[in-house]
Amino acid sequence: MNTTPASGPAGPIVVGTDDSEPARRAVLFALREAQLRGVGVRAVCAYGGGRTEPSARAMTGWRDAVGEPSPHLHDAVAREVTDSIEELRRQVGEPYVEVEVRCERGRPAKVLLEASEDATMLVVGTRGAGLWGRLALGSTSTEVVHHAHLPVVVVPSGPGHATR
Repeated sequence: MNTTPASGPAGPIVVGTDDSEPARRAVLFALREAQLRGVGVRAVCAYGGGRTEPSARAMTGWRDAVGEPSPHLHDAVAREVTDSIEELRRQVGEPYVEVEVRCERGRPAKVLLEASEDATMLVVGTRGAGLWGRLALGSTSTEVVHHAHLPVVVVPSGPGHATR
């Protein structure tokens, strides 16, 4: 009896993005890795799930009267993320990787873990600040590393890049 698992097509590389510099570095890594592996990328952005909302500076005013995210927030976030991903795809160049963009309301680590159920790899950036930031991961990357069921790559901030 053969107990070797059937090898089907590889799942996508899931990458967390919010258009911050650490997230852009993670997306670049994911796009380049996807080129090498011949797989797609699923770029995932979580919003409205806490203080790490994507591009908070760009979304000021996207709240309704009771402080909940506006129904238009999803469209604004999706448009911003899609534009950023397209810019990074052009920067990486050919062969162009197929990218699926998902924007979901919720806590970033939870959204990323759910989006990676069929994935090959999960890629996140880190937002550490100062000396401690270089030694420790951010809260989302830490939670993802501890709860993921697949390989996780945490892309560090590069030299000369300020992190927040």
